[in-house]
Amino acid sequence: MKKEIITTLNAPAPIGPYNQAVKTGNTLYISGQIPLKASSMELLNGTIKEETQLVMENLQSILEAAGMTFENVVKSSIFIDDMKNFGEVNQVYGAYFDNDTAPARETVAVKTLPKSVRIEISMIAVK
Repeated sequence: MKKEIITTLNAPAPIGPYNQAVKTGNTLYISGQIPLKASSMELLNGTIKEETQLVMENLQSILEAAGMTFENVVKSSIFIDDMKNFGEVNQVYGAYFDNDTAPARETVAVKTLPKSVRIEISMIAVK
């Protein structure tokens, strides 16, 4: 199995022993993205919608670095710290997909996330 490491300056650099994404064959595995600004590596402390928007923009940058788009995404995992935010998260997330071809997904409420953020999203895409 050959692994290709995908990186872009348009998404936050890893803050641990992992890569932004790994491509093997036609499949891209994107690490969980949190609302970090790529340019400054500072957390965005905005509304849950603003934070979700930044996470989706980070994911889009990684997809583009791999020559893919949201159309290639087959699986998403969304982790939020409070299920009360599900509606607003879903509204922002849903704007990136066509309902007829949207990926499989789970949304899970968790006690805490890295850097105590409110949202983290990871994806799997296939070209």
